[in-house]
Amino acid sequence: MSVTFNHTIIAAKDRNESARFFRELLELSEAPSWGPFTNVQLDGGVLLQFAEPPVEIQMQHYAFLLDDDLFDRAYRRLHEGGVEHWADPQMTRPGETNTEHGGRGVYFKDPAGHAIELITRPYL
Repeated sequence: MSVTFNHTIIAAKDRNESARFFRELLELSEAPSWGPFTNVQLDGGVLLQFAEPPVEIQMQHYAFLLDDDLFDRAYRRLHEGGVEHWADPQMTRPGETNTEHGGRGVYFKDPAGHAIELITRPYL
């Protein structure tokens, strides 16, 4: 059997708010949730499981590969929603996108403060 990525738990201040943010931004359907998790399912069955840990949340980085059309729609939602965003991970180019790796990319923070990256071409 080959190795594939199945799921990850993402710490959230409000698990429902974070899940809703990703569902609306990335046009994802609701997924069954259970216990302390509010789940969002990506293509290929990958689950993002949002949970509210009883500790201070440390920023993590998550990157999502989108097709050009979805990137355009997601970027428009970020812009219209007033979400601060940058062309670079150092946050020195506010309000811009980049054209790295033969595609486009943007960085922003989700409701829990995680560093999120949307790209249209994989790095490798």
